[in-house]
Amino acid sequence: MPLVVPGLMSKDGGSSGDDWMSKLMGKKLGDQHDEVYFAKSDLPKEHRVLKPDSMYTTDHKPERLNIHVDEDGTVKKVVKG
Repeated sequence: MPLVVPGLMSKDGGSSGDDWMSKLMGKKLGDQHDEVYFAKSDLPKEHRVLKPDSMYTTDHKPERLNIHVDEDGTVKKVVKG
């Protein structure tokens, strides 16, 4: 069952990158939630995790959540598109 976080959904039914950044910033992605990890299963269907120096497409998908992580997997930036 996905995590329901009040206030995380925007008016258009999606969620804003800023809301996701506040939830993910400084955390790692894992199987469940705790002080250090955010559960991957609770991310939107359209997402991708971008590691440093990884190649990725530059196509713009407004509904996609781009999660930028550092070398140890800690979230450093979250943007939509």
